[in-house]
Amino acid sequence: MPNTAFRILTAAAVAASLAFSAAVPEKGKISASQYQESVKLLASDNLKGRGTGTPELEKAASFIAGRFKSLGIPPAAGKSYYQRFSVTTNARLGKGNQLSYAVNGAKKTAAALGQDYQPYNFSGNGKISAPVVFAGYGITAPEYDYDDYAGLDAKGKVVIVLRHEPQEFDEKSRFAGKVYTTHAQVQNKAVNAKFHGAVAVLFVNDASNHPSDPDTVEKFSNRVGPNSPDIPFVQVRAELADQWLSASGRGLKAWIEEVDKDLNPRPAELKGVTLELAVDVRREQRNVPNVAAYLPGETGEYVILGAHYDHLGMGEQSSMAPDLAGKAIHHGADDNASGTAGMLELAAYFAGRPKARRGILFLAFSGEELGLIGSNYYANNPLLPLDKAAVMINMDMIGRIKEGRVFVGGTGTGDSLKATLDAARHGSRLDFDLSEQGGYGSSDHFSFTTKQVPVLFFFSGLHSDYHKPSDTWDKINSEGAADLLRVVAGVTERLAQAPARPRYIKVQAPQPTATASATSGGAWFGSIPDMGETKGGFRISDVTKGSPADEAGLKGGDIIFEFDGKPVANLYDFTYALRAKKPGDEVLVKYRRNGQAGETKAKLRSRAQMR
Repeated sequence: MPNTAFRILTAAAVAASLAFSAAVPEKGKISASQYQESVKLLASDNLKGRGTGTPELEKAASFIAGRFKSLGIPPAAGKSYYQRFSVTTNARLGKGNQLSYAVNGAKKTAAALGQDYQPYNFSGNGKISAPVVFAGYGITAPEYDYDDYAGLDAKGKVVIVLRHEPQEFDEKSRFAGKVYTTHAQVQNKAVNAKFHGAVAVLFVNDASNHPSDPDTVEKFSNRVGPNSPDIPFVQVRAELADQWLSASGRGLKAWIEEVDKDLNPRPAELKGVTLELAVDVRREQRNVPNVAAYLPGETGEYVILGAHYDHLGMGEQSSMAPDLAGKAIHHGADDNASGTAGMLELAAYFAGRPKARRGILFLAFSGEELGLIGSNYYANNPLLPLDKAAVMINMDMIGRIKEGRVFVGGTGTGDSLKATLDAARHGSRLDFDLSEQGGYGSSDHFSFTTKQVPVLFFFSGLHSDYHKPSDTWDKINSEGAADLLRVVAGVTERLAQAPARPRYIKVQAPQPTATASATSGGAWFGSIPDMGETKGGFRISDVTKGSPADEAGLKGGDIIFEFDGKPVANLYDFTYALRAKKPGDEVLVKYRRNGQAGETKAKLRSRAQMR
């Protein structure tokens, strides 16, 4: 039962939604102006970026539910428009955080939390008293012939690593020069340290390469970050790390200059440095809503029209404007107020149309920006029988159509989808790119592809405002979006009335997503990730036919907990472990299936060697 604070919040959200829904859209019509007003409201400062788990997400959900109610479209199941599920959405510091150190037998010094050091919100917890080693940038990159851990025994030790990567200002570097590689990502440094046996990571700014940046630790973010690496991950000021490293004969500035000069890593044991660390990060679970409404048809079959309505809130780790992450509202007008407003326009359109052979299920997902969590939850806990779903149509970022071009994914997943789209777009001034036919990709339709539901994905393309505060409502091309929605309405109407539903076709995946197959020589495994939250491993939703994973006997639903001797707690761990391999390598995979442990061997290949 919700607590008092939640009831007050919900009541406030309902009151807000009544104000939002004062102007009921005209049924049976798609209106560019009404579409623009919906985008403007969802992307307003008042809704603060609609971060999953925030009060503003609840307001957005209430607005959507209020719109369905005003159109006379009933809830998909029961009396509520909401399908709630639990998600990790918030983090806070507990009272048990401590860091103290001593150098060469001197008196122990206590570091100040929030000034000298700060745990990251994705840090693992624990109390550590262990030797300290310095692992440079914390990078193992065989494709660049570079390994900060070469010759360093990090097992059972606290590892200090630097931000960024070597030669970051050298365009001729073996690394990517001024464009950072994936090795610079915080979570990859954490996973690499864990794979080398570290018990904790101290993360340090490479201050001498960025003299204009203050030597301060980042403010603790209460937004959920990447999956925990299961070991403490703490930022410390560069001045402290320099003291510790200088005791071994070389300070940070000298180390960075030497490595940037010859790209020869210089790991070091910090003899004479003793350190005690305790990390206490608390994570909160919150119930957040998908919003679902249903227009019944003459049969039990139905078409799904979906879009995610969450965004990044204040940005945090997912922001593409690092200087503004956590400081500015990330409005999410195109991503994805545009798709949500489109779904609401289609709801108004179909609310005024005669009943069709098949019903229409309208789904607004939350948790998409955290990893398709809302759509994954729905696909595993459907309110209507999923085997009655004829097709899932997803709209994500449809508001910035340029030169009339629209990308459509998934046309190959159903035997009649391309023909249906061709008929619906006849006479349209839009140009449709159908190159991605398989229904893969990082948006909510993917959760249905893995359940063998045919999908169509409408998308107007990325732009320079993606995941930035500058993704604002005034940049939306409402007339172009309305043109697209008329085509989507035509597709939906044809699918709802067709004598036969599309037959699902499994299309071979393109260069695999989220499996690191495009790096480290192109080692390919062929697993398709389940994007929901998984504890104790990396859950796969399916495997590509003929892939190494398929030939090894792995199946959808298996949870991989060890890969090539490396512990796998989540998708990040698996991706990093695979990145270190090359085609031709044979790896031992340990997994759980229906609670029972098993193991198998897989011989990795490149995508080009796919049979």
